[in-house]
Amino acid sequence: MIGAAAQALKRWGTGSGASRLLSGNLRVHDELERKIASFKGEKASVVFSSGYLANLGAIRTLVNEKDVVILDRLCHASLIDGARLSKAKFWVYEHRNPGDLEKLLSRAKRFRRRLVVTDAYFSMDGDVAPIGDLLDLCEKNEAILMIDEAHSTGVYGKTGRGFTEHFGVSGRVPVVMGTLSKALGSVGGFIAGSAVLRETLVNFCRPYIYTTAPSPASSRAALAALEVIKKTPRLREKLWDNVKMLRGGLEDLGLDLMGSEGPIIPVRVGDPSKAMALKESLKTFGIFVSAIRPPSVPKGTERIRLSVSAAHSPAQIAHLMACLKKIRKCFP
Repeated sequence: MIGAAAQALKRWGTGSGASRLLSGNLRVHDELERKIASFKGEKASVVFSSGYLANLGAIRTLVNEKDVVILDRLCHASLIDGARLSKAKFWVYEHRNPGDLEKLLSRAKRFRRRLVVTDAYFSMDGDVAPIGDLLDLCEKNEAILMIDEAHSTGVYGKTGRGFTEHFGVSGRVPVVMGTLSKALGSVGGFIAGSAVLRETLVNFCRPYIYTTAPSPASSRAALAALEVIKKTPRLREKLWDNVKMLRGGLEDLGLDLMGSEGPIIPVRVGDPSKAMALKESLKTFGIFVSAIRPPSVPKGTERIRLSVSAAHSPAQIAHLMACLKKIRKCFP
């Protein structure tokens, strides 16, 4: 990825120079969009300068005051902000609860368009949306489903293509969002779906039209990352080996992992000052964790958040376990 970015810097310079609809569109952007669409099993995609802009722009473009947006209660802030800016009615269903969503959809028939939005893999809780059930409900009620695959692209699915692959629904979810800044190790975001969706975003999405195009170096790096995901499955296998090892150690300590799964692991603390103290304590051992407090999470669910990658070694995970044993009494 570093080599690919360096080549792009030499060819195109450090910036793209303008918005894509003016003079900022480069061949690397077009190539990246084609490769993302192919990777995700979709007809087309649009690349944005960040995942936040992708979510903000897509929702605001697809709905207006004649419509309703129905979000999972724990959706990412960018999805919430997009819903608010769209001027559509803004409803919330209980976290990962298709039954509650079904009730809301039955009340939403008077709206021109119904857009259901959820994270696929929730970044603070490490749990998974029931995408198959949500998709069935949306198809039954003629609603549009949009999923945020920021934290699952490159991680889940037999070949790392995310939850659309994992759940066998590639090509069925109308709006699929992802980032280039998590597993892909670059920066930017994308929306994938139909050719009509792409044309709609290119012509009407303000965060696409009025934003400088992504840098050629970051776009070329993202292209290289897609190749790494496809050609180096051992990296993903190593990730899941580390997930198994870390989760097993935390469970042996009797810690509350809050019903999470996968590489994002919240450990409940339940007190904001304790969460900060635990973060600083682990820092003295050379371990970085995030202390998550309100308003990012509800009061009483304060936690430290661990995130394991393929780059971690068994020795590092064992070191973390040893440190947690020393401070185990600090956890509930």
